[in-house]
Amino acid sequence: MTPNRRLFFIQVLSVSLLFFTLVFTIVPLVSGSSQYIVFFLLTGAYFAIILLFYQVYKNYVRPVKHLIDTIESLVSGNYKVRVHEDFHADTGRLQGAINELARHLQDLNRQEKMHARQLNSVIENMASGVMLIDQQGYVHLVNKRFVDLFGLTRDRYTESLYYEVLTQNQIHETVQEVFLYEQPIKNEMTLTKDLTTYHLEVIGAPYFNQKHDLRGAVLVFHDVTEFKRLEQMRKDFVANVSHELRTPITSIKGFAETMLEDELDPQLEQRFLSIIHKESHRLQLLIQDLLDLSKLEKADFHLNYQTISVDALIKESVEMAKVQAKEKSITLMIEGDHGLMLSADYDRLKQVVLNLIYNAINYTPSDGKVTVSAFESSGYIKIQVIDNGIGIEPEVLPRIFERFYRVDKARSRNTGGTGLGLSITKHIVEAHHGQIFVDSVVDEGSTFTIMLPKEQA
Repeated sequence: MTPNRRLFFIQVLSVSLLFFTLVFTIVPLVSGSSQYIVFFLLTGAYFAIILLFYQVYKNYVRPVKHLIDTIESLVSGNYKVRVHEDFHADTGRLQGAINELARHLQDLNRQEKMHARQLNSVIENMASGVMLIDQQGYVHLVNKRFVDLFGLTRDRYTESLYYEVLTQNQIHETVQEVFLYEQPIKNEMTLTKDLTTYHLEVIGAPYFNQKHDLRGAVLVFHDVTEFKRLEQMRKDFVANVSHELRTPITSIKGFAETMLEDELDPQLEQRFLSIIHKESHRLQLLIQDLLDLSKLEKADFHLNYQTISVDALIKESVEMAKVQAKEKSITLMIEGDHGLMLSADYDRLKQVVLNLIYNAINYTPSDGKVTVSAFESSGYIKIQVIDNGIGIEPEVLPRIFERFYRVDKARSRNTGGTGLGLSITKHIVEAHHGQIFVDSVVDEGSTFTIMLPKEQA
């Protein structure tokens, strides 16, 4: 029995005792038929009071108790609870207001959970690592990228002191500076994991409560490894272009000044002019390769697609390279399937095959062999240029398609190479939605493989 119901019955019992007391006290004092009148009046008053108590209990006490229970449930977080609405003027409006409040709280709770899920999804799928710590230094949140970068498990970080689970001094310094200055701090750090070095940009920012009291810090770890690599490539490219331009220009300038200042015999003058011509040709090739590379890297670069004969492409390329191969007594061979057709830009693809053949000739000793082959494989045309030359060291294989990278700098310059041929080749192949690979063994030779789709989408 509830306290309110118990109170109601106590009140009924009290009224009943009062009624019987009045009956046994007043009725004997009245004589005759008046006793019946008094008795019926007291009995009527008794039932009227009982009915009044019941109405008060039904319309006020019990609804108020239900309202209190509902409010307590709302306070405890149960926003699904509702109170029964009756038609009593006073409590009915209060019940309706409580139910409206409950519905509003339920909607707010639903929206809050949805926003929390969205925020958690955003944080969890960020490309940068995120760590949240409180003002005591305890870790409250790390995302998947953070765990991928620093290892361990999510549970190992959560509720642990950051300096106990993270040993990097740059992180400690960033957190300390954020807490000290209460403003965003940016640092850089390197992280080595699985023999791979990552360059990270660490941004720490404080977070405050509504009273602007410091509550903790958020640390974001941006992986800038690729940016650093591209920045270094840009610096190397600028330095290499400067060097490659300066070398022939210096040579041309030097021989021209000598010819202008001194009287030279015709034979020596002819030799100087030959050198100037050679260096100017080299300079022209370099500028042309730079222009080609610039065109290939533009977003609006377009290829002139047509259906071409792979046989004709390879035969023409080999024929053009025969003079250079003959100078080193290198044998050029053609192998593979015949009658292959391909959708491609003929001139650009011929440039690719020629670059690879010339490259093979340059890095193959005299009396060597260079083989050009073509095969069809699962909707792709595979073109290979194979040599038995000096080969390439395994550690430099990933870099050979970089601009101006040379396996043998002296050999490349002596043969007139600009250092851009393989980079241009890679760009043309990728513009055809293809791929280029290289396999090489030192002192045994190299194999360059091009995979091109037969039909372009």
